[in-house]
Amino acid sequence: MASTRLPGKPLADILGEPMIVQVWRRAVEADVGRVVVAAGEAEIADAVAAAGGEAVLTAPSHPSGTDRISEALNRVDPDGRHDLIVNVQGDLPVLEPKTVRAAMAALTRMPDAAMGTVACPIEGDSDLPPTSGVNKLAVAWEPDGRFGRALYFSRLPIPYGGATVFHHIGLYTYRRAALDRLVALPPSPLEQSEKLEQLRALEAGMRIEVGRVETVPLGVDTPAQLEQARRLLAESRPA
Repeated sequence: MASTRLPGKPLADILGEPMIVQVWRRAVEADVGRVVVAAGEAEIADAVAAAGGEAVLTAPSHPSGTDRISEALNRVDPDGRHDLIVNVQGDLPVLEPKTVRAAMAALTRMPDAAMGTVACPIEGDSDLPPTSGVNKLAVAWEPDGRFGRALYFSRLPIPYGGATVFHHIGLYTYRRAALDRLVALPPSPLEQSEKLEQLRALEAGMRIEVGRVETVPLGVDTPAQLEQARRLLAESRPA
């Protein structure tokens, strides 16, 4: 709610519903399991409940979304029935269900994987500079190029030397034990240097599997992106 570029962002109207409700709907459409919104403010939880969704109120001061979903998980599932967790950021109202499924597939296909995520090849140069806001990753891709193991994440274009650079999409899946371990670890040196939390997992020896997707979901951080999300959702609705 305290977004500086788009104040009150989670409740911004998109086609008659708050943005957080639109994101909740996209998560439900992915059809991978129970959907719970982890909210830092009561008005967000109330908006989700009014739409028929499930929300849990968490501490407002969490340093990251990972810490927030860990608290929410232990509140809604203290008995540990759910073993696989998906973290969908609350500003992705046009997220495609297949992107969620790709992140889940990346995790579940490898028994020793702790986490899964997704990446999209970058076309053009506008997303390459570190100032672009686009995070990149180096992946040991398998021969068919559909899945691979994450080697490093950076704000710089990696790998060097003309290879395809991939845009890291910040959507994560976790095994529960890995999530519990991750939030218990202190921030790592590479994480602090790059300001990328997933490096904490890599430095701790946790395997992150990556699924390749062909589109990047629109993240809404500005009024212009909000208008774009409204247009995209309006165009996707049946006539």
